[in-house]
Amino acid sequence: MQLQNTARITNLSYWLNWRVLLCSASVLLPMIIALFIIWKREGSRHLTPGKGENQQDGNRILCGDEAWKPCLKEIHPVCLLVYRVAAFFLLVVTLVAKILTNTSAIYLYYTQWTFTLVTIYFGCASMISVYGCHQFQKSRRSTFNFNFAGTDAEQGSRTPLLHQNSTNLSCENRVIGILSYIIEVLFQTNAGAVMLTDSVYWFVIFPFLTIKDYDLSFMTVNMHTLNVVLLLGDTALNCLQLPWFRISFFVLWTGAFVIFQWILHAFVSIWWPYPFLDLSLPYAPLWYFVMALMHIPCYGLFVLIVDLKHYFLSKWFPSSHQR
Repeated sequence: MQLQNTARITNLSYWLNWRVLLCSASVLLPMIIALFIIWKREGSRHLTPGKGENQQDGNRILCGDEAWKPCLKEIHPVCLLVYRVAAFFLLVVTLVAKILTNTSAIYLYYTQWTFTLVTIYFGCASMISVYGCHQFQKSRRSTFNFNFAGTDAEQGSRTPLLHQNSTNLSCENRVIGILSYIIEVLFQTNAGAVMLTDSVYWFVIFPFLTIKDYDLSFMTVNMHTLNVVLLLGDTALNCLQLPWFRISFFVLWTGAFVIFQWILHAFVSIWWPYPFLDLSLPYAPLWYFVMALMHIPCYGLFVLIVDLKHYFLSKWFPSSHQR
């Protein structure tokens, strides 16, 4: 989403009025609720083994395989790795090209924030997919060695050939588990953010505001389609979940951007990147309230896509589906 208008010099009266109070409520109240939900649902139980309602909950973060396993067993993890690496380099090239061609407005827009977050997701996801492919191959070798290991003639039991240091393995699991958790959060934050970015641009800015104030270009169209297309492609391959309470991270992400804009405009004479963020507009409180409400359908649409994917895969490939 990118739209440029006239720079405005703000003073104290600009900030101390009832419109700013209502707009602040539309931003800060959801952020407070989001922090409370994260504290209640996440806390420290996912980061510490044995904490939480049961042992399975406490050790969930230590699994780490959700981030690199494909949704079907027949799909080799290397397919997901290749896709993520290709998407990462495509996003990096696009982001660098955009920054070089528009150096005067670097990271003033929510689009650039979200595009960068999607790029970070694919970079981190590529790293864990490399680890996942290594683990996949190692497990196959272990299974092969176990199946063809020598058998004790007297007891008739197979002798395992592979022994690992349990301390090192536990440390490795913890690191991979934390990285997996970060990737999950990035994926779930991006799920709502790309929907919000592209829906606002294509349904609000493009049809109503671009004719007067904005010149449509290939790079603009690319940045408002590539992010969601690549993320949907990754969604089709991965087995990550999209629980509703994780909308909290999406709310915090957008709130951080709005607060950044407030701080920036309080100290710098600069245009508002989106006209509806201008706090002096008569209908500014309504705009802020509508934008806050839009987080629900934007995130909900991605939840629906993920749930439908898992539903049909479980019906069509019950023995191969991984969730």
